[in-house]
Amino acid sequence: MVVLSTLDYILIGFFFLITLLIGILVSKKSGKNSSEFFLSGKNMPWWLLGLSMVATTFSTDTPNLVTDIVRQNGVSGNWVWWAFLLTGLLTVFVYAKLWRKSNVNTDIEFYELRYGGKPARFLRGFRSIYLGVVFNVLAMAGVTLAAIKIGQVMLGLEPWQIIVSAGLITVVFSAFGGFRGVVYTDFLLFFVAMIGAIAAAFYIVSLPEIGGLDNLLTHKNVINKTSFIPDFSDTNSFITILIIPLAVQWWSSWYPGAEPGGGGYIAQRMLAAKNQNHAIGATFFFNIMYFALRPWPWIIVALASLVVYPDLASIKADFPNISNDKLGHDLAYSAMLTKLPSGLLGLVLASLVAAYMSTISTHLNWGASYVVNDFYKQKIAPNASEKKLVLVGRVTTVVLMVLSSLLALQLTDAMQLFSLFLMFGAGTGLLFLLRWFWWRINAWSEISAMVSSGIISITLNQTIVDHYLFDINSGLFPVWAKYPLIVLLTTIVWITVTYCTKPESDKVLYDFYAKIQPGGKGWKSIVTKASSNSIQLVKEKEGANLPQGILAMILGCFVIYGCLFTTGFWIYGEYKNAFCATLGVFIFAVLLLKVWRKINKNVF
Repeated sequence: MVVLSTLDYILIGFFFLITLLIGILVSKKSGKNSSEFFLSGKNMPWWLLGLSMVATTFSTDTPNLVTDIVRQNGVSGNWVWWAFLLTGLLTVFVYAKLWRKSNVNTDIEFYELRYGGKPARFLRGFRSIYLGVVFNVLAMAGVTLAAIKIGQVMLGLEPWQIIVSAGLITVVFSAFGGFRGVVYTDFLLFFVAMIGAIAAAFYIVSLPEIGGLDNLLTHKNVINKTSFIPDFSDTNSFITILIIPLAVQWWSSWYPGAEPGGGGYIAQRMLAAKNQNHAIGATFFFNIMYFALRPWPWIIVALASLVVYPDLASIKADFPNISNDKLGHDLAYSAMLTKLPSGLLGLVLASLVAAYMSTISTHLNWGASYVVNDFYKQKIAPNASEKKLVLVGRVTTVVLMVLSSLLALQLTDAMQLFSLFLMFGAGTGLLFLLRWFWWRINAWSEISAMVSSGIISITLNQTIVDHYLFDINSGLFPVWAKYPLIVLLTTIVWITVTYCTKPESDKVLYDFYAKIQPGGKGWKSIVTKASSNSIQLVKEKEGANLPQGILAMILGCFVIYGCLFTTGFWIYGEYKNAFCATLGVFIFAVLLLKVWRKINKNVF
């Protein structure tokens, strides 16, 4: 536990005050109607939305998760989330344009645009609660758990004290400021969080126990943890850490903030953009900042923690008050921060508070938007006034905060939720990608994918079944086969259901195509059918321009992964590799720019 100085308290207090003032100042405009409260009038610029996306995904649990990964699987273990760059860039170059053209208020509203009848209405209502409340509460509980651990390790606070102090301020400015308040505070929160993370990494590397960057990278506990690629000789780890994320996970799994085809709070920000160009610019800017610039301060601190705290016993020895149910490798990040000096400690604590508030405020507004727009307004009070909708949104914000706080007290570590999200979303991602480009997908396809993914995940993770099928010594399948098997079985289920149920009506399909103009061979039969009935659906020659969009995605991956690993080479002192990687990034960036200009002129 550390003792905060007067300067530390001033820095933290000043930060709290500014965020509260922002929420109060914009509350009047945000409360005008539900569009303002949840989308800020759909008039936000790309750079502000991009920074908001990054700030939202900063979170207090993210450095803890990265630390957990690095300590157990090395730097290469981060491929479990680095692989989601492919999802992100596919959203940038293909789906951002489609989302903005849909002009819906939430991505859940999309269901009644793409599908029709009672199944579409059920899907919209059910998913609004399933994602807006259940999954959203789980996600916020993980963030709050991280805040609890930081508060316990660094300040010796009880969990309820952390929840009341940080949570109360967050829920107040979220309820009053709405989406506009969230985005405006995110602008401040991003810079505070980034400066704090970088400053902490610099100071920790210079500690006597570490002895500088060169000593850190050659230390016996660290030297085998720095590779970008997992060990080829360890087949199970190589397949689990690298092959499955790149070959299967990125397109097959639903994960908050990395939904295949865009969705959730990423879609919320695309829908809040001034136009489709700003939606594209925001998501591309987000992916650069998120993957290329943000991870290294956390990775450095995680590597340093292996020197100071080589195992869980050493963490427990220094922090005996930590309960055993909260003891995990993710605690090492907070433990290292206790070594910061006065002033810097206050800044870093403020940055962690910023990360917490940014993520929670986004989830609160996003979840409330589902409850209000897609459940309350559709199922309970279709004629509710705008004033009433805003009130329900504010009440929902408070309720979501309370539920997530109670759940956080029951959780143990960040990897629990990460694994849960991946398993429960396994197999659904392909459907989210194809529903824009294949007319045959219907509402029952999505319902069956959602239900089967959950049932199959729970079944294969049952102790007896898990032991029989995936035991490392006697199982029928290797351990790494569990996730692909869930994906395969779920995909078989929803494709079978698709062909065994009636397609959507011609009117629903015609209306969707006429509005979105997705293009592609998956809609050819519908376009031909409409044309034979003297209905002209095609209005844009290029449609979504899928081939060039995929090419831009591939080039973008080379650019951003190149930036990520170039930074690593410079940090590692591998200057020849760093120079070559820098040159490669420049070449691919030029190629990407040429393709991008063909896809969408005058992006900014």
